[in-house]
Amino acid sequence: MGNFQTVLLPTTDLAASRELYIKLLGVQPNADSDYYVGFDVDGQQIGLVPGSTTVQPHLHVDDLEAAIQLISDAGGSVVDEPKQVGGGRRVAVVRDASGAQFGLTHDAP
Repeated sequence: MGNFQTVLLPTTDLAASRELYIKLLGVQPNADSDYYVGFDVDGQQIGLVPGSTTVQPHLHVDDLEAAIQLISDAGGSVVDEPKQVGGGRRVAVVRDASGAQFGLTHDAP
């Protein structure tokens, strides 16, 4: 179905976190704004999200609706409905039947 390619990390100081992760990861951000700083490290996206309070992995899937249906059929639920976030990317946040919360990401071809 997919794999976990994105990890979103919360931050209370985006500028300080940005500088730390440049040094830790050894790369410059490939996305850099006031609301998100992202780093691509060997195909893994590491994102810094101000105002967030939890680390959130994102499972990249080929079919967002099918993944949501599979999770729902297994007793899980949708926390945040699918939405466009730019560049043809759609994301949703789900919770499995055991309570584990994670994001789903789909990139349009």
